[in-house]
Amino acid sequence: MKKIAVLGGGIGGVETAIALKKEGFNVELFSDREYLFVYPISIWIPTGEITLEKAKIPLEEIARARGFKLTVDKVVEISGKNSSFTLEKTGKRDDFDYIVVALGQTKLKHKGIENTLSVCGSPEEILQIKSRLDSLITKGKGKIAFGFGGNPKATEAVRGGPVFEVMFNVHNYLKKLGIRENFEITFFAPMPKPGARLGEKALKMMDMMLKKMNIKKITGKKIKEFTQNSVVLEDDTVIQADLIVFTPAGDGHPVVKSSDLTKTEAGFLKIEDTCQVVGFDNIYGVGDSTSIDGPDWRAKQGHLAEMMGMITAHNIAVKEGIKTGKLKGYKEHINIMCLMDTGNGGALAYRSDSKAMLLPMPVVGHLMKKAWGVYYRLNKLGKVPKII
Repeated sequence: MKKIAVLGGGIGGVETAIALKKEGFNVELFSDREYLFVYPISIWIPTGEITLEKAKIPLEEIARARGFKLTVDKVVEISGKNSSFTLEKTGKRDDFDYIVVALGQTKLKHKGIENTLSVCGSPEEILQIKSRLDSLITKGKGKIAFGFGGNPKATEAVRGGPVFEVMFNVHNYLKKLGIRENFEITFFAPMPKPGARLGEKALKMMDMMLKKMNIKKITGKKIKEFTQNSVVLEDDTVIQADLIVFTPAGDGHPVVKSSDLTKTEAGFLKIEDTCQVVGFDNIYGVGDSTSIDGPDWRAKQGHLAEMMGMITAHNIAVKEGIKTGKLKGYKEHINIMCLMDTGNGGALAYRSDSKAMLLPMPVVGHLMKKAWGVYYRLNKLGKVPKII
């Protein structure tokens, strides 16, 4: 039985481990956290709709249910040449036939970034957003700025959806409390048309939503720096804010950047359509650690990371002669699909080569996303089948 190491305990890494185990491999998952953090539902932590613990799934429970081995330790080095990796606590490992890199990404460092909080950062950072928001609510008024950035070297490494979701949830939460009129909310982004990858119709609908919610919009201006209470743009426009919620664009993971693996200028793994790292027969890349090839509107999303994990498992199984069939590729599965939650409803966003839409789903959209969170937990614990 071939031994396979999966590096990273996020959405992509966990699904890869599950899929590889289903193919009959001896699988060990390495994670620097003891839990899988479900970022898609963590959007409700700042408004108190769920607790931090509700967004966690213990990896030990998943490993026990799915039959793979778990080691909680931090990967600090990878060597493609030696087919090895080094762990912070337990040292070098070179006893695997295959390695799957699913370490995720880091974020670009803007000047003054320490003055911001990200909804896609650490769980502790999301808790800080809640704490700061609670303080403003106690005060009864405030200014909040929400934004996200881009990476010219990796245009697919943008996280805009979660920022919109938290912003809309905060708006509706303040409205529910009866104090929305005491708060000034501003949305900012350096690109002229943030959200344009969903298509022009979706972009117009998003603008309508912002106007209806009385959210000020400032776009098309690069970010110069962040201060303790402001966002300074390239033309010296200043957005005053008591709380700045900002998600920078992704940048290559430091372990990937320092490795001898094939990577892009931005530090993301270069992979074949099969998810095999270019130039390395026994090393594969999944999810945010990789550079995604495809149309201009492409974006990294959790469902694509999961698909890449399943494709990796299939391709290794075919390569090892465990199953017959053709090798599969991730590119045909590239699309944008998400249920954007607003707190009092939602909107179904979808983009492919042939279709682009943003479908409003009042009330039911919020309920559907809540139901998805329950399904996701049960599926990872092996209690309900996966819905592709």
